[in-house]
Amino acid sequence: MRKIVFTIFLVLLGTLGAWAEDVVYLTTSQFCERVFDFKTNREWKYKGDKPCVIDFYTTWCGPCKRLAPIMDELSQTYCDQVVFYKADTERERELAYVFGINSIPQVLYIPMEGKPMLLKGLYPKENIVQIIEEFLLGNKPQ
Repeated sequence: MRKIVFTIFLVLLGTLGAWAEDVVYLTTSQFCERVFDFKTNREWKYKGDKPCVIDFYTTWCGPCKRLAPIMDELSQTYCDQVVFYKADTERERELAYVFGINSIPQVLYIPMEGKPMLLKGLYPKENIVQIIEEFLLGNKPQ
């Protein structure tokens, strides 16, 4: 009986984790499919059904490594409201070129309406939360 209860507990625990979204690693072609097709369109028009955050990084970058767990945590916190992507600038050079990524980390915040905002550097978690709340979700500061 204990084995059955324990097995059910493990299955339920695994299911709960699957409900939250993880950060998605984004290729240039996926960017064109899911976010904006810069190859065929000149005017910005976001394709997604939720605002998104794209973390431009490389595997060897120290500040990028410090930003990664923050983005992982926020992707869980905002899984119902915001999509979180990562784009490796060394693998996705065309995408990095399109956005003029010449230093890392850089984070692109894309609201449902309007132009995206690209920020350079490592920001504290509190600042990132504020940007998500106000710029992406339109919540007023309290």
